[in-house]
Amino acid sequence: MGHREDLLVGAKRCLYQKGYARTTARDIVEASGANLASIGYHYGTKEALLNAAIMEALDEWATELRTALSDAGDLPQDPIGRFEQAWTQVIELFDRHRPIWAAQFDAVSQIGHVPEVRRFFVEAQLQAQESLVGLLLGNIDLPPNVHVAVGQFYHALLSGVMMQWVVDPEHAPTGAALAEALQAVVEDVRRADSKTPA
Repeated sequence: MGHREDLLVGAKRCLYQKGYARTTARDIVEASGANLASIGYHYGTKEALLNAAIMEALDEWATELRTALSDAGDLPQDPIGRFEQAWTQVIELFDRHRPIWAAQFDAVSQIGHVPEVRRFFVEAQLQAQESLVGLLLGNIDLPPNVHVAVGQFYHALLSGVMMQWVVDPEHAPTGAALAEALQAVVEDVRRADSKTPA
């Protein structure tokens, strides 16, 4: 590997061990074996390097999730069963990637202090919303505005679920619990629709 790749590996190691806000440029240099000047040469700033490390780690998580969903065979035909199985896979993979989620939440806390962190997360959020629709809903053709709304919904759900797992894994939701909640919401909507005059 060259210095660029070494820096990325070192930055990910620091994110897992120290978090975003507590990682210094010298920490990354020590973890990567590169030199301080190479951060500026290859990435511009320490924040840009850490952002790249978060994005690569999340891409690895998404790839694993895609593989896990494919290896699970055909997802159930009924939407609630498909939702439960997909979210069970999301949560199982979370346990292996817990440090990167903790680092991501740590990075979000820097948005008000470091403008390039905000720019990074604006872009990353849009990419995540687009990816989650394909990963969790499949190749269903949706009107553009609905596609965006579904991506925002899944992203909000993912962020909330992961936050609960970071804070209190013992009481965090399971795929089955999320599916049960979704079923209750769907049934409530159906009841309301049945009472609406034609």
